[in-house]
Amino acid sequence: MRASRALAVTATAFAAVGLSAPMAAATNGPTNVTVNPFSVHQGATMQVSAMGCGHGGKVWSNAFPTTTLSAGSTGYATAQIRANATPGHYNLSVKCSDNPRVATQKFTVLAGQGANGGFGGSMGPSSVEMQIGGGLVAASAIGGAVFIVRRRRTGHAAV
Repeated sequence: MRASRALAVTATAFAAVGLSAPMAAATNGPTNVTVNPFSVHQGATMQVSAMGCGHGGKVWSNAFPTTTLSAGSTGYATAQIRANATPGHYNLSVKCSDNPRVATQKFTVLAGQGANGGFGGSMGPSSVEMQIGGGLVAASAIGGAVFIVRRRRTGHAAV
């Protein structure tokens, strides 16, 4: 009698786990869709992230061509805003590969190409700049030595 109860409880537990596994594997579609930056200039890039697309998906908008969302618990996509996109407010859509549900997020396209930040210190000084700097250092060293020598002579003469 005890064996039959244990067998019934075990079978019920396995059935419960077996029936719930497909539910856990199913996704509810994209959630927590974010854009960075929220306001982006024409021709610039924007990062899009979404959760719930374990097998990847796609992202699209009127402001940029359709791009691929990477697979994983949080998927990422990089969208290149069209250089001729009209400034204003836009919506983007995210759809998972394994789910028909679509999520949307708003963003803003700004006029202009944005600031050109330059090289950011990635280029060193030229050889001419190095020679000028070396000459200034040498001149200051000679000037300092002359000052110290003259001060010593003045100090000995007073004694």
